[in-house]
Amino acid sequence: MKFGIDRLLSEPELRAALQGRRVALLGHPASVTADLTHSLDALMACDDLNVTAAFGPQHGMRGDLQDNMMESPDFTDPRHGIPVFSLYGEVRRPSGQAMGTFDVLLVDMQDLGCRIYTFVTTLLYVLEESAKHGKAVWVLDRPNPAGRPVEGTTLLPGWESFVGAGPMPMRHGMTLGEMGRWFIDHFKLDVEYRVIEMQGWAPDHGPGFGWPIGERSWINPSPNAANLSMARAYAGTVMLEGTTLSEGRGTTRPLELFGAPDIDARAVISEMQAFAPQWVKGCVLRDCWFEPTFHKHVHQLCNGVQIHVDDPAYDHAAFRPWRLQALGFKAIRRLYPDYALWRDFPYEYVFDRLAIDVINGGPGLRDWVDDAGATPADLETLAGPDEAAWVELRRPYLLY
Repeated sequence: MKFGIDRLLSEPELRAALQGRRVALLGHPASVTADLTHSLDALMACDDLNVTAAFGPQHGMRGDLQDNMMESPDFTDPRHGIPVFSLYGEVRRPSGQAMGTFDVLLVDMQDLGCRIYTFVTTLLYVLEESAKHGKAVWVLDRPNPAGRPVEGTTLLPGWESFVGAGPMPMRHGMTLGEMGRWFIDHFKLDVEYRVIEMQGWAPDHGPGFGWPIGERSWINPSPNAANLSMARAYAGTVMLEGTTLSEGRGTTRPLELFGAPDIDARAVISEMQAFAPQWVKGCVLRDCWFEPTFHKHVHQLCNGVQIHVDDPAYDHAAFRPWRLQALGFKAIRRLYPDYALWRDFPYEYVFDRLAIDVINGGPGLRDWVDDAGATPADLETLAGPDEAAWVELRRPYLLY
């Protein structure tokens, strides 16, 4: 299969519309061609393109900053001598000065298919600013490695944030190119927009179900997005960032596991299987031990649960990571009713709401976990209609 960047580089007719226009790239470490050349280097090598600037999202163009809320500075690219503007530093939206450096912005970012992954919001922001400044945006499309499934409650009005760009569920099942189409329609943006589509993407076919296993190398789009397993689990495990539980930062398997020094992982797994056995399907849960070298519970031995989605037991249709992680929280609440589960700290610059609610775009999931009488059916009632509505809503914007 071909990604958007590879089509742009190999098909001169696609580049024809860029003649005489200044081009900028929005990218990160996973913005690479089929032969693993960084997209900026590949574009600069095109004699018929005039690349004048670049932009980096959260974690930076270089992907060197591990944690959330760690800002990247602007810098001058040492190889090409062009400015590289940070969209996760002093600003989240490109400034007027930065917008003046280009005519067409090429967006080449590997996404994870999850609303909270901030590249989604950055796409919206550059679309909005491009509409204001009369600039064009082209998305060089890439796979959604989590595939087409939809899961989670829809972000509620008033809960918009840098991890919640608009009213979509946690796992949206779209590519960035498709998401841009929805953004433009939903937010009524007047902007020149084009998607350089992939060729040969088959999100409903195994074993990749979204990611072309054996055809493309996995490169971390952000420091803790280490592999396909993480991408598959992320729509659930990202919620751990709003809790006191470790999500595995400071280990070699971040966002594939959860745990703490004061839980019994085997008991948690047993409680999960007993309370909602339908939500543990499609994966294998294994109790494990780990000691984070940084972040939560640093240098403390933690008992945890690892979510395995890379073996023959993986069932793409049955695996529902948002429900699975919600079930993990519920099991801990049932085993340890007074457990201090929810983390009270600023999350992505939201200071007046619990992080777990910012992550979910509302308090519904937390309320379900904390309600001793709440059943799996109650969460299904909360999320099911939202999911069904999104499947229909997104249909006109799908390209594959």
